[in-house]
Amino acid sequence: MRIATYNIEWFNALFDDDGGLLEDGEWSARQNVTRADQLTALGIVFTAMDADAVMVIEAPDDNRRRSTVRALETFARTYGLRARKALLGFRNDTQQEIALLYNPDVFTAEHDPWGEETGKKGSHDAPRFDSTFRFDLDVDAEPEAITFSKPPLEARLMLRETGRVLRLIGVHVKSKAPIGATTPDEILRLSIQNRRKQLAQCVWLRQRVDQVLARNEPLIVLGDFNDGPGLDEYEKLFGRSGLEIVLGEDGKKRLHDPHARLALSRRVGAMPVTARFYLHEEGRYLQALLDYVMLSSDLCAMNPRWRIWHPFDDPVCYHTPELREALLTGSDHFPVSVDLDLGG
Repeated sequence: MRIATYNIEWFNALFDDDGGLLEDGEWSARQNVTRADQLTALGIVFTAMDADAVMVIEAPDDNRRRSTVRALETFARTYGLRARKALLGFRNDTQQEIALLYNPDVFTAEHDPWGEETGKKGSHDAPRFDSTFRFDLDVDAEPEAITFSKPPLEARLMLRETGRVLRLIGVHVKSKAPIGATTPDEILRLSIQNRRKQLAQCVWLRQRVDQVLARNEPLIVLGDFNDGPGLDEYEKLFGRSGLEIVLGEDGKKRLHDPHARLALSRRVGAMPVTARFYLHEEGRYLQALLDYVMLSSDLCAMNPRWRIWHPFDDPVCYHTPELREALLTGSDHFPVSVDLDLGG
């Protein structure tokens, strides 16, 4: 069984309002990449992964005119993917949905959100992810209202063959840029405030993880955290990253991702990376570890094998020119997958 996460840059721009593919010579939203070239590249990557389920981060938009499910299922049908059914959780206003593509021959899948629907009044105890979380960001005894711009997708999967249930939480957590700030002091203040909100979202997510683990349900938390050890200067200020909060620190309640643990255990030396961005001002590429597939302890007993589909660091990807180029063309992130022995 292979389960993966893949952040696809500007996936929404590759579909028309009817969910049809814009497979033409017009420029995509990726620099110097046509829509046809990006779609072809993504078809190659998805085909090579051949996953049973893919958590798609930055999936096509869902609104009154557009359908995430229709677009993803058209994409899967066009490229003959086994993971051909799409599941959407709570839609958002960013044109970057979180959705699951899965193989209906292997799984049944449903959106299964937990927690209280609080509205704006909020709750301190892991409300539903489209609601409001009350958390004291600055230790002034006045809890602030925290919301997700991209509410995580809680999916309940059941294996058709065995009836085994598996919970997935798809995540895209992001600290907002200091929009509107004009002076260095304003930029610093807003940056710290936004970073605190991101950490609070990770506390909220960790509360949900604890709830799932308390029921002894197998759990995978996967997606783009835009966060990790040493990623920015605010980690020193707050003492730990949001990633560390979600992973946890206590024995069987800890989630496991070997790439995250390796990065957390060292501050120098080679690091695994899942994303590659071009810095125009500096004329070079920046690589970062942003994408994770975290497993509960019970799933770690099922012979998990993690893989980052990096075009240069993964030998098979590197020595397969068509796949290597497709990974570079398809997105600025690379997929992360885990293979599990879930039978029996």
